[in-house]
Amino acid sequence: MCDSRAERSHARRRFQPAQCGAECRAPGLRSGRRSVTALHHRAGHVALVGRPNVGKSTLLNKLVGQKLSITSPRPQTTRHRVAGILTQAHAQFVFLDTPGWQKRHPGRLNRALNRVVAEALDGADVVVLVAEALRFGAEDRAVLAQLPDNRPAVLAINKVDALADKARLLPFIAEVSGLREFAEVVPVSARSGRGIDELLRALGGLLPESPLLYPEDELTDRSERFLAGEFLREKLFRLLGEEVPYATAVEIETFETAGELRRIGASILVDKPGQKAMIIGKGGQKLKEIATQARQDMERLFGGKVYLEVWVRVRRGWSEDVLTLRRLGYE
Repeated sequence: MCDSRAERSHARRRFQPAQCGAECRAPGLRSGRRSVTALHHRAGHVALVGRPNVGKSTLLNKLVGQKLSITSPRPQTTRHRVAGILTQAHAQFVFLDTPGWQKRHPGRLNRALNRVVAEALDGADVVVLVAEALRFGAEDRAVLAQLPDNRPAVLAINKVDALADKARLLPFIAEVSGLREFAEVVPVSARSGRGIDELLRALGGLLPESPLLYPEDELTDRSERFLAGEFLREKLFRLLGEEVPYATAVEIETFETAGELRRIGASILVDKPGQKAMIIGKGGQKLKEIATQARQDMERLFGGKVYLEVWVRVRRGWSEDVLTLRRLGYE
């Protein structure tokens, strides 16, 4: 199925900025900002890596000032590599959000997710290891072991706003810094925006000198079609029970544009009939809630009306089927 021209294009900063206040950092989202004119300009890819549920996606969204990566309180919400692009006067950052690295759950899908992390590390100019304040266990150490030795690494210690005793932070920084040489260590709060300026300054000095990698108004390398599927999948993680979201995938079957209107047809794939029933809910109310919230997010990002139709289809063994995983972009 061919994508329309409007759907195929990368998401650009004609999208409306998120309502996140002055801490949002996204030059170019608003008119009247200066263009890139620096004589010595830096640009490069920055991989955000860490164990599941450490706040990588929230951090990416805060860095670019726009919701691009989906989030939920549950681990392994992120399944794809998502690029968020921030262009400033002297630097262009291409942040790469990645799935949480883990070895706990086997299976073809989880192996594919770990490959996404490895590929992002391989292509990055700078690596940001995202860790949770006062928590650095075996899963974190496993991610640390994946970091390449020939790239600068920054340790971003997230969720510092949740610390009751701030005095415990310095010994924690000393402990983790002893495991590897980091170019910088920056405490941050991805939720509130604390430390974001400091993190950007640290990363900007580590990027290679380079012209722009993307046009100045580019926000992501992902299409609207991809983002629509992700927003729908996010609602499955936020609105369903503990296990059901992990057995689901979303496939965008149709994506058509007519002016500012987008008509989208999407299928939610599940492994078992019982999971289908839970997603639909009594009288179809749960599916309606999922689709409504996803549509509202799409309209905010795309800047126009969205007509969304959603079906739930049983496809047994989809997470182990090579052709299905390839079609969904996991292989």
